[in-house]
Amino acid sequence: MSGEELELPLGKRTRWYRFWEMVPALISYGMLLLMLVLSVFDPLLAAIYLLAMIIVLLIRAAGIAAASIRGRRQMVRARQIDWTSRLSDLANSKMALEHLPAPKTEDEKIHIENLEAIAKTPSKYPKPTDLLQLVIVAAYNEPYEVIEPTIQTLVNCQYDRKQMIIVFAYEARGGAEIERTAQRLRKEFKSQFRDFRLVKHPANLPDEVKGKGPNITYAAEQTVPWIKERGIDPSLVIVTTLDCDNKPDPSYFTSVAYEFIVHPNRHQASFQPLSLYFGNIWDAPAPMRVIALGNTFWTITSSVRPHMLRNFASHSQPLDALISMGFWSKRSIVEDGHQYWRSFFFFNGDYEVVPIYLPIYQDAVYVGSFKKSIVAQFKQLRRWAYGASDVPYVAVRIFSPRRKVGLFGALARFLRLVDSHISLATIAILVTIGGWMPLIINYSAFRNISAYNLPNMVSIIQTVAMIGIFITIILSFKILPARPGHVKKHKYINMVVQWVLLPVTSIFYSALSSLNAQTHLLLGKYLDNFDVTEKAAAKND
Repeated sequence: MSGEELELPLGKRTRWYRFWEMVPALISYGMLLLMLVLSVFDPLLAAIYLLAMIIVLLIRAAGIAAASIRGRRQMVRARQIDWTSRLSDLANSKMALEHLPAPKTEDEKIHIENLEAIAKTPSKYPKPTDLLQLVIVAAYNEPYEVIEPTIQTLVNCQYDRKQMIIVFAYEARGGAEIERTAQRLRKEFKSQFRDFRLVKHPANLPDEVKGKGPNITYAAEQTVPWIKERGIDPSLVIVTTLDCDNKPDPSYFTSVAYEFIVHPNRHQASFQPLSLYFGNIWDAPAPMRVIALGNTFWTITSSVRPHMLRNFASHSQPLDALISMGFWSKRSIVEDGHQYWRSFFFFNGDYEVVPIYLPIYQDAVYVGSFKKSIVAQFKQLRRWAYGASDVPYVAVRIFSPRRKVGLFGALARFLRLVDSHISLATIAILVTIGGWMPLIINYSAFRNISAYNLPNMVSIIQTVAMIGIFITIILSFKILPARPGHVKKHKYINMVVQWVLLPVTSIFYSALSSLNAQTHLLLGKYLDNFDVTEKAAAKND
């Protein structure tokens, strides 16, 4: 399957494709309308319908709470591992087996098994010293003060920097200031790495949206000849894409190299870190903090649920695989999540996302003022929710006589894709206001015991659901970065009280941004411009 065959369509779609573009919005609005219709004509059925939704939500919430705890434990364990030592063990597996003590933990047992496999058939496994890390840092017009800390984290990483190539991918439409920033960064940091390359993405290239995907794809395309001219094997190059405010854990690249080497199907896999939105969490407004923490726990829970794990934000993938599939989509404003489906179909379903239980720190949305921040947050969530554009992309490929992936496995993934977007758009609205709808709309509901007591039943269930919020609050304090010196101690109280905003952020941000994105697809008013989230430099103490 060629890169063009993998791409999203441009211009007029087929009727079959247009039908599936409309499906998410039709189901979402249908679920909301059904609650309204039942409230008018049959309050009892309305009560049953809503309670069914809430029961499903409670079951999911229990699973998410348990996964949050497991994910946080995995992250703690991963950060305690000496990945540099483990990577060194892989270089001489037989010697390591002779000197390592008997394993005491499950992680140590797995490490011993990996060493035994390498010692048995060393030709199947690349050597750590043969690997090259290619890091593409994407930027639009962000200031030097935002980008420099990201590059500094790469300097401070535990990986051998002479095995790292940094590609600063910036937009020509970003203007003269980003050009000056790029040149300054190269001058300051080139000597720290094997190379520090600048690639400026031209404006208005054909068949491209204005977004990150075309930028990083162009950067990779321009870098591949440089790689091959130096006799570097693309199958030994691991590519990591970063936004310009992303800060990887010091052990991230070492851990990725380790997992890449030991993975038996490494070229048909990508490696997904945890995205923690903590970069400026103490300075961001309360609604943005709630959303940032929610997004953080979503990535943590997904990491321990293999059936839910997808490419998201920053991730790593072998260069040879990227070359074969034409890198990333140049027509999607959600190139990260779309990359999962692009890879899934390119490898005919034989594709895996491997969790890396180490964080890449990102910023909560904060652009210097509350008003600007709330607008920027909505646009960011709408862009993420536009991942609903993957629904038709997946549907036309699995419901096709030319399908090259297993039907049942692909169908299960497809249904989870649809469900995730529908739930995001509807559940918060139904749970928050659905209990009052029969009483407000239909006076006869006061004569129906079930409908009359529906608000009370919903309140009781929501109280039980508070257990999940308490777990989230406790875990958030365990993983939050230290309070900066310029932040007063009373901010800890705000970090607890802020959760009263959860119903508000769930409706006005998560649900409405999802409905907005789905409505664009329903009407054929496609979002083809990546709304870059403005970034403000973190305050220094």
